[in-house]
Amino acid sequence: MQKPYMLKELFRKPKYVTVHADTGRKDIPEGLWLKCPTCNEILYSKELEKTLKTCGKCGYHFRIGAWERINFTVDEGSFAELDEGLTAANPLGFKDYPDKVAQAQEKTNLKEAIVTGIAAIDSKQVIIAVMDANFIMGSMGSVVGEKVTRAVEKAVELKIPLIIFATSGGARMQEGIIALMQMAKTCSALTRLDEAGLLYISVLTDPTTGGVTASFASVGDIVLAEPGALIGFTGARVMEQTIRQKLPEGFQSAEFLLNHGFIDKVVSRMQLRKTLAALLDIHIAGGIENA
Repeated sequence: MQKPYMLKELFRKPKYVTVHADTGRKDIPEGLWLKCPTCNEILYSKELEKTLKTCGKCGYHFRIGAWERINFTVDEGSFAELDEGLTAANPLGFKDYPDKVAQAQEKTNLKEAIVTGIAAIDSKQVIIAVMDANFIMGSMGSVVGEKVTRAVEKAVELKIPLIIFATSGGARMQEGIIALMQMAKTCSALTRLDEAGLLYISVLTDPTTGGVTASFASVGDIVLAEPGALIGFTGARVMEQTIRQKLPEGFQSAEFLLNHGFIDKVVSRMQLRKTLAALLDIHIAGGIENA
């Protein structure tokens, strides 16, 4: 005997929903939601943009591209790119290197792993250089070194401060010793900036490693870092195997390095523009007083 139809059945929600794979339909567009890798919070991408790609629950800083960072750091419409046409050659004749560069260019819509230019922050003119980890992991080859050097020279020429946002997996192995030479080249240029009495602010983002850490990223007059950024020369596992010791918890994090005097301040991305503007104010006021 069939049971009488119950009114509550009318409002019962189905436990499962059948999705037909052959329709090709996607009810949720790809990239609409992101999962925080630290706290596992599910984040709505539009809301994430409002917080500059930082998790509202735990503060995790997602990695971002060079142009994203430029757009929310400098005054609107103030950025004028420098040396945008420079691209990598293949000095050592690596067979697959040109294809790898071409693929990175297509993926990121960048010519190289760094964007440099003249801009303003709170109406204060600066030279700004921003690396992009999406381009062959932000590796430093001849072009990155050349663009950093030219940015430094432009700051000296215009007598204005320099800000570099670093992110890198290290020197670009396909360019061998030529990539390693960029460490000395960029630091030599920064010596001339220092001799000119100009301000250099280095901002370390996740990750900043290898030859970039061992050169221009670490010699700023003021060194800032984003929360949780991985900062170091070589990997923790390699170091442990080399020195045969267990490294401290949190080793190579921005917070660990702050506590040990390597950087000056850890600054949330939401506060970074304001912090840079304040530092530029102090620098300008100091320059007026000393004039």
